[in-house]
Amino acid sequence: MDRLAVIGNISRDHTRYPDRRGGELLGGAALHVALAAARAGATAAPVSVVGDDLAHIPAQSQLNDVDWSGLRIAAGASAAFTIDYDQEGHLIAVAADYGVSEDLTGHALAHIARHPRDRYHVCCRRPLNVPAVLEALTRCGARFSIDFFLPSAAHLIQAAAPWLAEADLVLTNAAEYRLLEQVVQSTAASEMAQGTSVGQVTRTLRGVVVTDGPRPVRWLLHGRLLAACTPPYAHPEEVTGAGDTLAGHLLARTLHGDSPAAALRSAVLAATRHTAAPRPARS
Repeated sequence: MDRLAVIGNISRDHTRYPDRRGGELLGGAALHVALAAARAGATAAPVSVVGDDLAHIPAQSQLNDVDWSGLRIAAGASAAFTIDYDQEGHLIAVAADYGVSEDLTGHALAHIARHPRDRYHVCCRRPLNVPAVLEALTRCGARFSIDFFLPSAAHLIQAAAPWLAEADLVLTNAAEYRLLEQVVQSTAASEMAQGTSVGQVTRTLRGVVVTDGPRPVRWLLHGRLLAACTPPYAHPEEVTGAGDTLAGHLLARTLHGDSPAAALRSAVLAATRHTAAPRPARS
């Protein structure tokens, strides 16, 4: 089975809720996706840059399943995020200090050049230069999937537009999906107004997974419903990383050859377990 290389941040996260839940934990999309994929049976490597303060994480026993060959340790501080949620777990605000992850783009491009046959997942978050990474993946013919983060999604979905149709799978929440539709429709209207043919950006996307809180998670294939799964009820204790956990688990089970319905059902359950009884690694 292909190695899943996950391009994105590993960070120190501080989550805050009105009822005083939350606290300090080790996070970042690349870690959550890779760890979920590894626990679901894939070989998963975060392609990330961390500082001296997180140089110890490959030795943490709860992270033993992760392939750390794509990790770069740089002099300086790791990325740090303060994330505020409301009582129901809806995102309110994010404050970021990117630290040494400012060097992530160069590290990711070097990894792609060395390992063009890896299967890639790109966590489209600042400070990554998303167009540069997606162009490199497309140029070398790599298979890849992508996701976004709502605070930066409007900008980065637009930045990713020329390569959206090349992705095997685009993972979004409901709000991000609406932004995705707007970008695709706007590009189509612009090309048609200019008298040009509708290009690859405006073709129906190969695959899109849409989460929507307690409502069914939908997997669309070329715009048609392929599979759906309603999350079981669970009182969320910590929602940070839930979408990333679903993404990593889904990608791993797909790589293992599970059917879309089975892979989605398994991934939804993994994400629910993550929110209901999280045991995050401490930074």
